[in-house]
Amino acid sequence: MIKKLQNSDLEVAEKMQVIFQASYAIEAALLKAIDFPPLKRSLENYKKSDTHFYGYFKEEVLAAVIEIIPGESHIHIRSLVVHPDFFRQGIARKLMLFTLENYHSTLFVVETGVDNGPASQLYEKLGFVEVLQWDTDFGIRKVKFELRIEEK
Repeated sequence: MIKKLQNSDLEVAEKMQVIFQASYAIEAALLKAIDFPPLKRSLENYKKSDTHFYGYFKEEVLAAVIEIIPGESHIHIRSLVVHPDFFRQGIARKLMLFTLENYHSTLFVVETGVDNGPASQLYEKLGFVEVLQWDTDFGIRKVKFELRIEEK
């Protein structure tokens, strides 16, 4: 089940942070990152963020979170994290489909590390197209994907 998360609630923010930390630790290893800024995100940052967070619950346990920044020109999927205990169960795909169905835009944008194969494969299977690669100041090569949807 997917529910909107009230990230301003301390208990909710703490649960979210646990999932972000666990998932990003795996991604940092995949990317061979020594300095990985997402792992430095503070609890206060989650609590005060005005982005939209949705959680995927499996048997009432928060298993994954998607973070969305709605904009006038596009929807930016800022983060998509699944707790390692719930990897390879199709949860990330369900959160992405939920976003594509519930946010109305002609353009969706998402970024990940170039070496994050599972994320890139998911985005490509959903129709996203790679549009840019670049090197970050913290030594990670990133890739940007876009999905354009024709207006009906």
